[in-house]
Amino acid sequence: MASTETQTVAIPKKKKALTRPARKQVKPGEVEKKETPQTGKEYNIWYNKWAGGDREDSYSNKVKSQTRCNIKRDAGLTRANATGMKYCCLFFARGCCPYGWECEYLHSLPDTENPLPDSSKDCFARDKFADYRDDMGGVGSFNRQNRTLYVGRIKETGTGLETEEIVRRHFKEWGEIERDDSETGWAVKVLQYRSVAFVTYKSELHAQFAKEAMACQSLENDEILNVRWATEDPNPVSKVNERNRLEELGQKAIREKMDPRIVDAMRSMRALEDGDELDAEGNLLENGDGVEEEASEDDDEPVAKRRRIDTNDSLPPPPSAPPKAQGLLSADTMEGLKYFAEIRKKNGAAPPQPKAAPPPVAGGLNLGDYGSDEE
Repeated sequence: MASTETQTVAIPKKKKALTRPARKQVKPGEVEKKETPQTGKEYNIWYNKWAGGDREDSYSNKVKSQTRCNIKRDAGLTRANATGMKYCCLFFARGCCPYGWECEYLHSLPDTENPLPDSSKDCFARDKFADYRDDMGGVGSFNRQNRTLYVGRIKETGTGLETEEIVRRHFKEWGEIERDDSETGWAVKVLQYRSVAFVTYKSELHAQFAKEAMACQSLENDEILNVRWATEDPNPVSKVNERNRLEELGQKAIREKMDPRIVDAMRSMRALEDGDELDAEGNLLENGDGVEEEASEDDDEPVAKRRRIDTNDSLPPPPSAPPKAQGLLSADTMEGLKYFAEIRKKNGAAPPQPKAAPPPVAGGLNLGDYGSDEE
């Protein structure tokens, strides 16, 4: 009896749709609101710090966050799923939204397949600015697509690879991390002995969510993380790769927005101008240098032949080099007139006869006698 082999087929994982209502992360009044200790004379709401007298690092006065979001446990349906709101809840990302399913914003990670209606806002509906803050914090800039986060104040407990694994395990909860050709295969870089790491996501929306979710959080050593936007990579290769990636995304977005009928019409028009032939699917057919080929015996259908424009060999060829101009008309005009005159002659049409010069007018002043001595 012949043995039968079973072959398993890998099925790609699909994104699970949210079916349960979002839970309330905290109860009203449970989170204790602590004011920033006064270290200066004026409070700057843009930098969220006291100014005019403080010389200390702003993060030396930071306290650990009291709440943290758990996507697997806290994500769910809210009123935003019924109203069509595309923006996420900022307090949900920080783990302190008391409304749950009654919230007017989404309680889930940003959907990268559906772009936001306004590119000048982040995933939390906050307005972006033209420039970054001096400390690279805040919402961000709309002039540059930034997918990399700067993570500072990390407490290293082992080698660089061990620290990278810890950072990746905590940050992969907020979105898909970019892959690269490094030793670990992930775009997570740790500057050893400097307590700094860089995490690059595939989407800027996930980076925006992760920046708020991991602000003032801890990894595994009870530290207080300093999460900011990373500055632009000075590596020329990275700049070229990022520019190519943005161009591909732009071309993909344009192709999705264009009507396929207009694309086919433009392709057919270009092929007609170049004298080429297209198949039924609109692809260009090329058979060498325009030589007609016979159908092969193995093929059921003959090979499509390139369309060529028939020319009349009896017509004189156009002039190779324009001669020098003689008279009022240019050289190109004279050659064009000769060319069409020969065509009319080939077709049997009689050339137009030149008109006779008008006779001289009798009488009047005689220019030949001008300047003579006679009156």
